[in-house]
Amino acid sequence: MSLKLYNVLSRTKEEFIPLEEGKVKMYACGITASGDAHIGHAYQAIIFDVIKKYLEYIGYKVTYVRNYTDVDDKIILKARELGVNPTDYANKMMKKIDNELASLFIDKPTIQSKATECIPDMIKFIGKLIETDHAYSTENGDVFFKVSSFSEYGKLSNRIVDDSISGVRKSVEPGKLDDKDFALWKNAKDDEIFWDSPWGKGRPGWHIECSTMSMKYLGETIDVHGGGKDLIFPHHENEIAQSESLTGKQFSKYWLHNGLIKVNGQKMSKSLNNGILLEDLLKKYNPEVIRITLLENNYRSDMNIIDGLFDIHESKIYMIYKLFDLIDTLGENLKANKNSDDYKKIDLDFRKAMDNDFNTSVAIANIFEYIGIINKLKNKNDIQRMVDIKYALVNIYKTLGLLQQEPSKVIKEIKTKYLNINNINEQEIDIKIAKRQAYKQEGAWSEADKIREELYSKGIIIKDSSKGTEWDIEIPTK
Repeated sequence: MSLKLYNVLSRTKEEFIPLEEGKVKMYACGITASGDAHIGHAYQAIIFDVIKKYLEYIGYKVTYVRNYTDVDDKIILKARELGVNPTDYANKMMKKIDNELASLFIDKPTIQSKATECIPDMIKFIGKLIETDHAYSTENGDVFFKVSSFSEYGKLSNRIVDDSISGVRKSVEPGKLDDKDFALWKNAKDDEIFWDSPWGKGRPGWHIECSTMSMKYLGETIDVHGGGKDLIFPHHENEIAQSESLTGKQFSKYWLHNGLIKVNGQKMSKSLNNGILLEDLLKKYNPEVIRITLLENNYRSDMNIIDGLFDIHESKIYMIYKLFDLIDTLGENLKANKNSDDYKKIDLDFRKAMDNDFNTSVAIANIFEYIGIINKLKNKNDIQRMVDIKYALVNIYKTLGLLQQEPSKVIKEIKTKYLNINNINEQEIDIKIAKRQAYKQEGAWSEADKIREELYSKGIIIKDSSKGTEWDIEIPTK
């Protein structure tokens, strides 16, 4: 088996062959710290976290750089609106976003780069582009990249240059020679944050940031460059143009792009007020519920978040951890066979799925196939194999950031959530069950049934067995 991935540059699925054997250099465009992180940010961060972890799983040493854009127009405008320093505002937002991403079991990249830490490198980069006639400065102190100087412009997005600019720019900046040209350096307006440069006080354009940071930490050519597919044009197209004009070398061998998030079939937008903030989502759901929901989608496809989708996956996570908790109880004196046939089979199935362009959708479907096998083994009282399969799932699927939590903790958390939603507590449930048992002993079956129905109306399911009466929550799914 070998890893095959879809390269947006070639528009084909290719065998992955890194530039240097055993090593991978990967860069993914990160978040602009102009506001709270939303589900789209989480989706991209989870996808490239999984890609990095899987590359490590199959034996590569990965150097992964993810950036923060901590200076841009939106940050300046938001800071001005709040009456705070833009640098302080960006730092506050980055700290908050870091904590939220960590809550989703997203590992820190090898290098977390900030645009403001690389300004001298950007100025040097821009200066070389001017020297080689790929860029020009204006009387106002702006610097633009000369798109006409790069003959391969459009090769990533597959757009014809004259058509591709339509609708992108709302106005032509003073001194700009061509509509298609894009800003490398922006002259600072009054009261804006700035850095000194040979062209005057200003700050870098967005596109130059990623090229500079990628080259600074990973070199002139990297293995993988990624981000959301909304970045293909113009951001990544512009990165290629300025980078390859500077070095004369291929900027990235493989380009990977994840799909976008829609909410009930509509693109997330401020005008529709349908954005889903990561902060709000984490308050409502266990992080693993969010993670498995997003990873059940093929990463290259747009994902449609419909009402009730997270609840469906919450039910699945709850079911898995209840089964894991049972295995821990039944097999507490058993050791897992780390070389079992089950482990080998689960690992093989996992690799087959992930080697096919990181197909997490199939990989997760495989989890539920093995959960079904565990349930059959439970009926046969084959506890050893149950222990072995659980061990394999936990160890292999840590690559997707799944199945790593303490089962009892997850069960209690989700139970407590629904008890609170339905305004009932465990003591009340126990009292009602005891009362129901008394009615049954008296032969007052109608009264006993009323208690069952009353509890069910509160989302509580009761089950009678030879061992007594147990209760559980019902997670409503639409």
